[in-house]
Amino acid sequence: MFFYISKIGYFLIQPSNFLIVLALLGLLLKAFNRWPVTGIRLVWLAVFGLIVCGISPAANWLILPLEERFPRPDKIESVDGIIVLGGAVDTVVTGGRGDTALTTSGERITITARLAEAVPDALVIHTGGKGVIIQSQATEAEGAARLFEDFGIAPGRIILEDASRNTWENAVLTKKLVEPRPGQTWLLVTSAYHMPRAMGVFEKAGWTGITAYPVDYRTRGLEDKGLGFSGASKGLRRFDLAFREWLGLLAYRITGRTPVLFPAPGD
Repeated sequence: MFFYISKIGYFLIQPSNFLIVLALLGLLLKAFNRWPVTGIRLVWLAVFGLIVCGISPAANWLILPLEERFPRPDKIESVDGIIVLGGAVDTVVTGGRGDTALTTSGERITITARLAEAVPDALVIHTGGKGVIIQSQATEAEGAARLFEDFGIAPGRIILEDASRNTWENAVLTKKLVEPRPGQTWLLVTSAYHMPRAMGVFEKAGWTGITAYPVDYRTRGLEDKGLGFSGASKGLRRFDLAFREWLGLLAYRITGRTPVLFPAPGD
């Protein structure tokens, strides 16, 4: 139930969708002469929101604290396993085309291949099923397995968890599958903006020995704090992404799926 509520609820309050609905509502109020002044104000508010979210640096202000929260380790020593979270495979297109289609978070998969080569004794664990409501013919694990094979990772090293639909299920179902032991070390690979929530969730689910390995950065760093966007679609896409992550942190904290609101190294 939590999965469906989160997906449907976010669709309705996603900033880009909300601003369009706000503008349409204003136009309707004006067209039917019902509170026309209010209608015009809503349209202008929507236009202002599109400018702020789509062109100004606001999206970078929102995403930078997330990306900067967990630094990437300087070097990788002996680890027992590499856990890569789903989100990199487009299950709808993959199912329809019969070959792995990557999302904009495809770096989660490609960098995992590099890490697998750097620590050749480590298990490679991909966790992710079908994280969408619409029907698809493939799971993320199936798509990832094809690429791992192409990258030359030995099948005996690969573990696939293909039932999870969100970050909480990633942590819980992978823990049941792998049965980690005290003293083991695990690399957690996911997008940098998603890492705070992921680390908090894995801790809450009872994992120990987790080291964050953020990938898929959307900014260069703090120098992008004042950088705007050349197209509103680019800014809106990033604003939606960061807004969703902050909302996820709040929802997971309220439902007890993370120990703190904004997890940090050492928590």
